[in-house]
Amino acid sequence: MITLRIRRPDKPDTSFEISPGIYTVGTDEANKIVLPGKDISWRHAILSFMSDGVWLEDLKSRTGTILNGHFVHGRARVEPGQVINIGHFAISFDDGNAAAISEQPESPPAEVAAPEPQAAPVPQEISQPASQQQPLSQLPPASPPPRAASRDEPTRLQAALEVNRGIKRQIQQELVQRLDLKRLTTNRIGEKDLREKVQKTIFDIVQEVRAKLPPNIDPGRLTKEIFDEAVGLGPLEDLLVDPEVTEIMVNGAEQIYIERRGKIELSGMNFVDNDSVAAIIERIVSPIGRRIDESSPYVDARLPDGSRVNAVIHPLSLSGPCLTIRKFSKDPFKVSDLVRFNSLTDQIADFLRACVQLKKNIIVSGGTGTGKTTLLNVVSSFIPSNERVITIEDSAELRLGQPHVIRLEARPPNIEGRGAITIRDLVRNALRMRPDRIVVGEVRGGEALDMLQAMNTGHEGSLTTVHANSPRDVISRLETMVLMSGMDLPVRAIREQIGAAIHLIVHISRFSDGTRKVSRIAEVCGLESDQITMQDIFQFRQTSVDQHAKVIGKFEPTGSVPTFVEEMASRGIQIDHAIFDPVKWK
Repeated sequence: MITLRIRRPDKPDTSFEISPGIYTVGTDEANKIVLPGKDISWRHAILSFMSDGVWLEDLKSRTGTILNGHFVHGRARVEPGQVINIGHFAISFDDGNAAAISEQPESPPAEVAAPEPQAAPVPQEISQPASQQQPLSQLPPASPPPRAASRDEPTRLQAALEVNRGIKRQIQQELVQRLDLKRLTTNRIGEKDLREKVQKTIFDIVQEVRAKLPPNIDPGRLTKEIFDEAVGLGPLEDLLVDPEVTEIMVNGAEQIYIERRGKIELSGMNFVDNDSVAAIIERIVSPIGRRIDESSPYVDARLPDGSRVNAVIHPLSLSGPCLTIRKFSKDPFKVSDLVRFNSLTDQIADFLRACVQLKKNIIVSGGTGTGKTTLLNVVSSFIPSNERVITIEDSAELRLGQPHVIRLEARPPNIEGRGAITIRDLVRNALRMRPDRIVVGEVRGGEALDMLQAMNTGHEGSLTTVHANSPRDVISRLETMVLMSGMDLPVRAIREQIGAAIHLIVHISRFSDGTRKVSRIAEVCGLESDQITMQDIFQFRQTSVDQHAKVIGKFEPTGSVPTFVEEMASRGIQIDHAIFDPVKWK
């Protein structure tokens, strides 16, 4: 007979007499050896006691199977006394009579199915994670990791990541025990005092276990990471202050993608678990009066700096809580910044400034992530400072520098499904607030009709954005959105409204190299034979890409002159007419 031993550091070893045979190991009850634990796969490994020896095979498990300090790839021979590490469990066996081994399998006693996962010694090349049940004082001393073979590196990094998570999880639990954050928040302790108290408590906990931390974990960095997750946004804090990161995409606890210089890449950061992601989402939406739960499993929100936030949780998201943050610059971009980024030219900027001063109604169009809101913010900066501006948004993102700005934000329904205030409600209400300009963050529904009516009833110089693939598509989108208002209007009436209300469409595109450019500026000339006529004023023409895949092209006028150029002159707005001449373009 063979003696199988399962070791748990906080409890005595458990031994079983088993017969030779093949034993599957994992969390599923169908396995012959059941080992519960989040870091153990449902069918993790196979342990075979055969006539030619004892063999261990890893079944491509998530965290790997370790034999005597080395990860198992394929099938490996196991000698008596050697330690097998699977998750938090350590398994070994004693073979009293190897010659007597036969191939008759027999199920082990019921005790093999351990009642709960516990910590176990880990191999030499990684250090011991802190178990949820194990006290901080029992963190085992860590030994330096030996050099691993290159093919083991991905699995080794994953195992080291699990170690780091385990330690952070245990310190977080200790923090909760020592410091009741919810109680402190309920007692309305000042934010500064709360942060100082949390930081000191985390520092004290880390100092207590510092000698037992793995050598590859920096105590200072560990303190900061736990502090960020306790009162901040966890690993997102560093990404939010990185000026090169423009978008953050959290796909559950395991994956955090970022957009840098227009390209999406994996950040290499992660949360401890999905509960931590859910806590961060709650921390974002609660201060602005939004909610997210199973009855309302998605939400739009914003950060204090105006960055746009969207969150989706179970049951809509099957990948864990998902969080998308569209970052805004701490200092709003100016037109000079867009010229420096080569998103437009000085001549195009002068033309847009003249159009805003002339109180032309302008729509900024483009696809998702092309920079419509940024461009709208820049164009809005051309509004004279002596005018009263009302902005209307789902989540307040625009940051205008004029002194007389009223910011309105839509409100979602409450937990009873009542009390919602829509963009359309706000547009109608804004007409009673004596606006000189109305700026709508984005038109996406029936509010398009109210916006067009406002533009056609004396509220000139209004600005908004629309999702569309081209200036011509903007017209089709507006027609569709007007019909969404529930008004049974004939198509010709809708087109007459659009042709009279909209003067200019500025279309922005994101190119293959990640750059964003104003690709076309089109004037809406009016309605002719039931069709809205348009003419392009400026365009960006791509000619090629260089050896680094950077887009090469140039901005140029089409030769068409806006129909309102003479109106500019009569209103005293000076603009060089040479910017419309392709021959004189510089």
